[in-house]
Amino acid sequence: MKSLKADFLLDAKGLTCPMPIVKTKKAMNDIQAGQVLEVQATDKGSKADIQAWANTVGHDYLGTIEEGDVLKHYLRKSSNDDFIERKHPTVASNKELEKKLDANENIIVLDVRESAEYAFNHIPIAISIPLDELEERLNELNTDDEIYVVCRTGNRSDLASQKLAKKGFEHVINVVPGMSEWTGRTGTLN
Repeated sequence: MKSLKADFLLDAKGLTCPMPIVKTKKAMNDIQAGQVLEVQATDKGSKADIQAWANTVGHDYLGTIEEGDVLKHYLRKSSNDDFIERKHPTVASNKELEKKLDANENIIVLDVRESAEYAFNHIPIAISIPLDELEERLNELNTDDEIYVVCRTGNRSDLASQKLAKKGFEHVINVVPGMSEWTGRTGTLN
């Protein structure tokens, strides 16, 4: 599998319950909202424990990859970004995007979530360019294309849509609410 980018790595190998959760909680307190933490653990119960804990406290459990005896858990720290005011004027719903995809319309879907988020769940035709890489990767996009920008809730995609519009992209649409409520086809990296 492709190596996933995480902002921080927590080594919890050799620890047993409840220590992987205790260490994960401390690590999540030390990182900023929106950043991704990779937790490496050998305790087989850590998968269910970390997933349940993340869901309980509101962080995003992205998924787990098994490499031999090591479980690599990926978590994104919650940013409470559901309350940020959106500013990009052109917005589409998930259903509107799904209809365009079903009709095979000539559109670009740009996923601006972190690479770990994209790896575990994404729209099959989506191009992955994390928001923090967008400026330096603008040359991968065509200013004339109709670009539907997605993220988890529509907030990072709003920021990306604003950036694209300022750089001369004329047909940029922010998809709301984004992948948190996406019911269309999805894929994962293998």
